[in-house]
Amino acid sequence: MKELIVDLGERSYPIYIGEGMISGISGFFEKHGIRKASPLMIVTDEHVAARHLDSVANGLRAGGFEVVTKIVPSGETSKSLAILEDIVTDALQAGLDRSSCIVALGGGVVGDLAGFAAASYMRGIRFVQIPTTILAHDSSVGGKVAVNHKLAKNVIGAFHQPEFVLYDTSTLNTLPDREVRAGFSEVIKHGLIWDAAFVDWCRDHADRLLALEPEALATALYTGCKVKAAVVSQDEKENGLRAILNLGHTIGHALEAVAGYNELLHGEAISIGMVGAARLAMKLGHPESIYRETKEILSRFGLPVRLPEHMDTEQIMSAMMHDKKFKEGKMVFIIPTAIGKVEINHQISVEWVRETVEQLKREE
Repeated sequence: MKELIVDLGERSYPIYIGEGMISGISGFFEKHGIRKASPLMIVTDEHVAARHLDSVANGLRAGGFEVVTKIVPSGETSKSLAILEDIVTDALQAGLDRSSCIVALGGGVVGDLAGFAAASYMRGIRFVQIPTTILAHDSSVGGKVAVNHKLAKNVIGAFHQPEFVLYDTSTLNTLPDREVRAGFSEVIKHGLIWDAAFVDWCRDHADRLLALEPEALATALYTGCKVKAAVVSQDEKENGLRAILNLGHTIGHALEAVAGYNELLHGEAISIGMVGAARLAMKLGHPESIYRETKEILSRFGLPVRLPEHMDTEQIMSAMMHDKKFKEGKMVFIIPTAIGKVEINHQISVEWVRETVEQLKREE
């Protein structure tokens, strides 16, 4: 088992990464002082429930915890106020109190949704992240929790740090191939913003990673989480540095919204967005090699680098205007200045972005 600490003073917490840890799950909850006298709620989705809910719930019950479960529909559409209200209703009916804990068992959607439920229920109760996707190595760390509005993603949310993150890598073996590839988009992103050597390592080990070889996978997830933890420890609430984690997300979030959160997986949308950011870097005079290498590493993992032609440019632009990163007629973009380095640029013109969106439709 590998362990990382997200250093946030009194809100610091560990990330545990390893195989087979769910079998001893109650010990982790006891170690962190989760109360057995108050019920805890596991929130998961239909797909994850079929594979992992029984082992998690039964393991906690065997350790003396009172467990209730809430299964939500799979997919981004569950990050809604309607589903949030359902969770709160079930929590009230089950008797969750201020000493209770909500457990997010699943990918990024479940983590964001369950985390926001924990942040808002009785003005905030404890929660634990148990990610079951590669993508969630990013979203489960850092305390950003939210639901979507029909006009924009993640605009209804909070910062609410988990008690700990339990990353049992054996849960990843049940992922469909498309979700595996999409998950590596955020792994690669951590290299592109912070660690050029890690980008090279991912390229060299792509076949092993896509095959989910345990040793390579644990190294990749540990390194990705380490980058995320380092950034979050310096800037918990995105007042500055933490914004670099949004590489590819300005365009990516807009693509998700326009596609109704069902055509593109999050990691696929972010992949296209990172190619767009690299194109914008060229417009700012940065080397073309950044664009070529970004596109190459993403393609190596079978990720999309081209925008579907049927997507309407003006709808995409409109979605970006609702994004938190649009201010005073200019757009805020994370721009790569080299592989492994980025800058926060607050002065990207709307016209440059529109041109870039059109160019993304013609990528080879």
